[in-house]
Amino acid sequence: MKVVVIGGTGLIGSKLVARLGEHGHEAVAAAPNTGVDTLTGEGLAEVLEGASVVVDVSNSPSFEDEAVLRFFRTSTANLLKAEANAGVTHHVALSVVGTRLLQESGYFRAKQAQEELITAGGIPYSIVHATQFFEFMKGIADAATDGDTVRLAPVKIQPIHSDDVAAAVGRTAVGSPVNGIVEVAGPEAFRLDELIRKGLADKGDPRTVVADPAAPYFGARLQEATLLPGPDARLAETRYTDWLAQQG
Repeated sequence: MKVVVIGGTGLIGSKLVARLGEHGHEAVAAAPNTGVDTLTGEGLAEVLEGASVVVDVSNSPSFEDEAVLRFFRTSTANLLKAEANAGVTHHVALSVVGTRLLQESGYFRAKQAQEELITAGGIPYSIVHATQFFEFMKGIADAATDGDTVRLAPVKIQPIHSDDVAAAVGRTAVGSPVNGIVEVAGPEAFRLDELIRKGLADKGDPRTVVADPAAPYFGARLQEATLLPGPDARLAETRYTDWLAQQG
């Protein structure tokens, strides 16, 4: 089948395009650098011609509250309209575990708006909720840094390898629409502050990690289980320590 991957040149998108191609599907990477712009609609009609499935793993170039909301609302609306015109029968989107619990954050409000548009859009759909990627741990630390101190809530997190996310999205894309949410997570839960502390120490980063229950997570307050998947989540196999060892 023809599968168009919006954001197909990014971290998850490039892995997904490769996996789908290996399994015999016609996987097309669609992104501004391939001539497809979901914000303006440029190139959408052409790239969607003959497509059965559209997978949206794109992300906003800006995380500023208004900009990120505008991105997800506009791009998703343009996508759904173009898909309806092209006869696409399955819309798949990658989102984040805990999105509905993180609405103090402008980014997660934007992701929630994206999900609501998809749910009401009329195209059969599947939304994949993934926990945070191993690759994003440094970004979490950087966002929580003030001077030489990293303040993080001592709550649980169950991160996942990006390869495993791409595999889960790929399986979902070639399956039947669930018209709901599929959750994926890594095999192990950690305490967020302890995980980041170890990661920084392993890289010789001199920053001090402080456990602070009031510390915001991208603008939102966290409860103990906010970042954890539900009991029906599909657990990936790659362990964080194994991935870390491969980084050299």
